Amino acid sequence: MRADADAPPLVAMRDITVRFPGVLALDSVDFFLRAGEVHSVMGENGAGKSTLIKALTGVYAIDQGTITVAGEERLFGSTADAQEAGISTVYQEVNLCTNLSVGENVMLGHEPRNRLGIDWKATHREAARHLESLGLQLDTHSLLSSHSIAVQQLVSISRAMVLDARVLVLDEPTSSLDRDEVALLFTVVRDLRDKGVAILFVSHFLEQVYEISDRITVLRNGKLVGEYCTKDLPRSDLVTKMVGRAIDELEAISEIAERDVDRSAAPVLRATGVGLRGVLEPADLDVFDGEVVGIAGLLGSGRTELVRLLYGADRADVGDVEVHGKPARITSPRRAMQHRIAFSSENRHAEGVVADLTVGENIVLGIQARRGWHRKVRRAEYDAVVTEYIHALGVRPADPNVLVGTLSGGNQQKVLLARWLATAPELIILDEPTRGIDIGAKADIQRKVAELSSQGLSVIFISSELEEVLRLAQRVVVMRDRRQLGVLDSGSVDVDGLIDYIANHGEGSVA
Repeated sequence: MRADADAPPLVAMRDITVRFPGVLALDSVDFFLRAGEVHSVMGENGAGKSTLIKALTGVYAIDQGTITVAGEERLFGSTADAQEAGISTVYQEVNLCTNLSVGENVMLGHEPRNRLGIDWKATHREAARHLESLGLQLDTHSLLSSHSIAVQQLVSISRAMVLDARVLVLDEPTSSLDRDEVALLFTVVRDLRDKGVAILFVSHFLEQVYEISDRITVLRNGKLVGEYCTKDLPRSDLVTKMVGRAIDELEAISEIAERDVDRSAAPVLRATGVGLRGVLEPADLDVFDGEVVGIAGLLGSGRTELVRLLYGADRADVGDVEVHGKPARITSPRRAMQHRIAFSSENRHAEGVVADLTVGENIVLGIQARRGWHRKVRRAEYDAVVTEYIHALGVRPADPNVLVGTLSGGNQQKVLLARWLATAPELIILDEPTRGIDIGAKADIQRKVAELSSQGLSVIFISSELEEVLRLAQRVVVMRDRRQLGVLDSGSVDVDGLIDYIANHGEGSVA
């Protein structure tokens, strides 16, 4: 049952206001969600998307306004109240018990019972039925931890259906999924939509929003910008509405990146036949002064595995590396830093920023690590470096004493980039530096990468967003199934051509 545009909304949030100390998180926002539609909420970090979701799902109390579900006004004091009204949420981080079986997770708290307690046979039978209703054939006795994040997301959705959810909130459900896993999730989402479930979808990926959404609501700085039919809203207009101004930065970034690279001298880094048995087949890579080399491929293609070998985070068992034409044994990150190579990991939470340290402490961490802990960074140098990079990268708030864990994802990523730039590297490896951050922050980081490379910094750039790779890189290393397919001149291929190359190119040729 697809949504009827003239039907009354299943969920109506009117004049919703949420205040925190010193912050007006939502300012008289209206939001309407109909049965049988996928409705995306878009906005930059801090726009109010998460607050709106949490107001709807009972996590936050509202200070003003009304919420009605199926025409009945509701006051949600907890997530249990929202679930009773038929509202369930699937978060970016799967909120299930991975040490239990698939069936136990699907039916948790709703297991069929007999006079002896839980009827486990009936529990797994019911779990299988709910999974099959979503087109999923899973062994309900298998541990949830044995399955991919994508399958775990689908188990979360199946659990929501056990709770008779009429409204399903999907909060960044695709951030850790590859293209095939996203396609599987979207198949399930469309099926639920067609059965009359109302779906609120939040994502930073514009392509996915346009692929799956029927309508889009845009928030900015806690206020409603507007509600639009997806098919009637050009992408450039959506970006303009989200950031509050026309965004010509991407064109400017492309102009900076479009330049010839001098490859007559020895490359800053040359890797020949670098690989690790069972992890990555031998691969070749050159990076010259001031060049951005992109690495493109799906999740699991070997992108991260390659750069970890180059940086010494993992140790290659085959191949040679040269730095400025001289052999180099990069067997650890410390050795890489001695060769003025920096690496910003894709996992900024586990291997990047330290949430309990301040912005300033995070920025100087790379300098301190390079020098060793016996040579402390002097206060005057600390202040000068921190002030310089907070300003250069536009970190907000511009307070070096704020704990970095309180910053938005985009600003955390800027702090992480600042840390490595402060070490004055000759080559910086950026693994997914713009994943999970808003469009404005993405543009800021892309612009800074383009500017730095034009000034002579060499960059290896990995991104799941192929448009980013082609926009910034002069050459692109293409990978699939943990092996190198080839190297392309970015000016000779567009996104569709790159996708086709990834999907269909044969054995190891180099273009």
